[in-house]
Amino acid sequence: MAVLTLVLMGGNGLFNGLVHEILGVVLFVLWIVHIVWNRAWIKGVLKGKYNALRIVRTVINAGVIVCVLFLIISGVMLSNHVFAWLGIESGANFARTAHMLASHWYLVLVSLHIGLHLSLFIRGKVATGITLALAAYGIYAFAARGLWKYLTLQQPFFFLDLERGYMLFALDYIAIMALLASLVAVTMRRCRR
Repeated sequence: MAVLTLVLMGGNGLFNGLVHEILGVVLFVLWIVHIVWNRAWIKGVLKGKYNALRIVRTVINAGVIVCVLFLIISGVMLSNHVFAWLGIESGANFARTAHMLASHWYLVLVSLHIGLHLSLFIRGKVATGITLALAAYGIYAFAARGLWKYLTLQQPFFFLDLERGYMLFALDYIAIMALLASLVAVTMRRCRR
């Protein structure tokens, strides 16, 4: 799902609109599977006591779900291929802005969500070192890519500079994800002490 998210973050600059829409639907289906697979967490949301860690987990997960809903709704509204048969004619400007904003917040929140489970994926000194190196580069990438501008609607459109190459774009966004995931993982580890 993370790889598909990175591919979709390239917008229509990497693929034509049809491929982007199909991959968006595939990601939505994967989210449905993920939610069904983790339905015990959803059933337990209103049960038990909430400490600081549980509140953080719940806020992150709820944020991801809100972003997914905005991405689905705005994606359907913007569709020129997969959902064109619906004939939605109005709201394109709102949908375009909502889709860009939700996609960037989704990237941030999914990265934080990965950070909640990072210890499942990153084990050993080499893997930890690579993750921390990526996270350090992620500080630069976050600023250089101007991610904060997209998160605050200071940048009204998404720009994928293909002259710099998609691989550099992907590396930058992987580093940003590593940065955010590492921040959550370290914070969670310290809070458990």
